[in-house]
Amino acid sequence: MTALLTLNNVHVHFNTAAGLVRAVNGVSLDLGAGETLGLVGESGCGKSTLGKAIMRLVPVSTGEIRVEGTDIAQLQGSALTAMRRKVQMIFQDPYGSLNPRSTVGRSVAQPLVLAGWKPEAVAERVDTLLGWVGLPTDAKQRYPHEFSGGQRQRIGIARALALNPRLIVCDEPVSALDVSVRAQVINLLEDLKAEFGVSYLFISHDLSVVEHIADRVAVMYLGTIVEIGSRDRIWRQPQHPYTKALLAAAPIADPKLARTRTRTVLQGELPSPLEPPAGCPFHSRCPIAQARCKTERPVLRATGDSAQAACHFI
Repeated sequence: MTALLTLNNVHVHFNTAAGLVRAVNGVSLDLGAGETLGLVGESGCGKSTLGKAIMRLVPVSTGEIRVEGTDIAQLQGSALTAMRRKVQMIFQDPYGSLNPRSTVGRSVAQPLVLAGWKPEAVAERVDTLLGWVGLPTDAKQRYPHEFSGGQRQRIGIARALALNPRLIVCDEPVSALDVSVRAQVINLLEDLKAEFGVSYLFISHDLSVVEHIADRVAVMYLGTIVEIGSRDRIWRQPQHPYTKALLAAAPIADPKLARTRTRTVLQGELPSPLEPPAGCPFHSRCPIAQARCKTERPVLRATGDSAQAACHFI
């Protein structure tokens, strides 16, 4: 599998009045062409910050973010603009991500206009994009408030597809939608992936959604990746105690299966990124932690079937 996106020891730190916030603290991973990589973890673990760093919406403190081999963390000016044609984003809030004073047609057309497309080509492309996401062409004359949340997210998807990107960062794209609408949007994303070969970094805290759409899954805790592997491997044979706890807490529709599931109870709260624990970042909540975990940070190592986990006792 050819790597489209490669992250090498990426750190994203913010200076605040309270101190240095280590939002992303040494993430390394890759994403292949035509692949969907799910990124999961608790709120506050750094998932969305990592997505914004890939988009260059927040600066990278140290490390490399490579798209097709080019380190985008160093790009400026026209080179950065060219990169953003390859990498687009679908935002969590379908209400706040669209300008309420612009028509849908103008919002979808904006990337094309900025890229220098001629007006006739822009108009034709907007019609095509709206058709791809299941909206009528007359939608372009209307305003965002005239659409439902699911329809607005379809508009956001159309805008993200405008310039034929290679990679789309999906930041909790269905979390603000009704359950019945979520499935429609997820199915649309899968159809578009199959048709155009686009890759997704799919950020979500909803494990049921990730299980449906992802090819591989990376589990994030306090700014670090603690486990990564195929979707089936993560769900059937999770290795890291945190991954086991996440899966154990996820709802299961089948009552019989739910009764047979082993639960892993986490103690305490997610530590603050202002003061991350020394050693293993998970040791303060881990049910199998030992003295070594308090001083020595584990690294990702192979656990079989191209899977990796960061734990001293796996």
